[in-house]
Amino acid sequence: MVVRTPSKTPTLRLERQLLRDGRTLIAGMDEVGRGALAGPVSVGVCVVSATTGTVPQGVKDSKLVPEPKRPALAAKVRRWAVAGAVGHASPAEIDEMGMTRALRLAGTRALAALEVTPDVVILDGKHDWLTEPESVGLLGLLDAVDVVGGAPEVVTQIKADMRCSSVAGASLLAKVERDAMMAEAAPGHPVYGWEINKGYSAPGHLAAIAEHGPCELHRRSWKTFRAAEAEDQQVPEAHHDVRSTQA
Repeated sequence: MVVRTPSKTPTLRLERQLLRDGRTLIAGMDEVGRGALAGPVSVGVCVVSATTGTVPQGVKDSKLVPEPKRPALAAKVRRWAVAGAVGHASPAEIDEMGMTRALRLAGTRALAALEVTPDVVILDGKHDWLTEPESVGLLGLLDAVDVVGGAPEVVTQIKADMRCSSVAGASLLAKVERDAMMAEAAPGHPVYGWEINKGYSAPGHLAAIAEHGPCELHRRSWKTFRAAEAEDQQVPEAHHDVRSTQA
């Protein structure tokens, strides 16, 4: 008996099923940077229609694509898709509102940046983090971001980043743009090595935080920094005064 392993090549199967059900524009959406210690959380969106052909060869979930190949593939995705965009939520916004709401804000910003209005959004996983739970659609965020046409329907799909071409494309768009933002920020904060680790918890990044402390682009509400602050609060006040005069 031959056991077949799931294909890692995404297809438009779900998108075409939704199109057959009467939708016109289907948006795949995916996030990157959720687990980072520094930098924004970023959400990509990639829109396809009935006339969209097979995704360019090599396009798949950005985690499965070697870093040097991602920019060229992201450029191909932008040419292939009907429309594409990336939205971001800053470290300060993540600290203020929590990750789920920050993802929602970044996703809403990505939708607002599109030149078209999708009928439905496909999200990776089984949790709809895009829809505002206390209002109809995304109306709770419309004061902050103007989404033309209101909130689209949301469909969740487990492993959509591996199965759905639109979601894989969105993943690449978000990853390439966020990585570029972290590389651009790196020279201003050279001790953290963001040009390599992109703000994630690599050993060198953690060592730099331990030695130099966090900066304004770190997510201060995260456990890594809360623990350090709690430890600092246990130090006698005189010690804080000495340390501050030496800085």
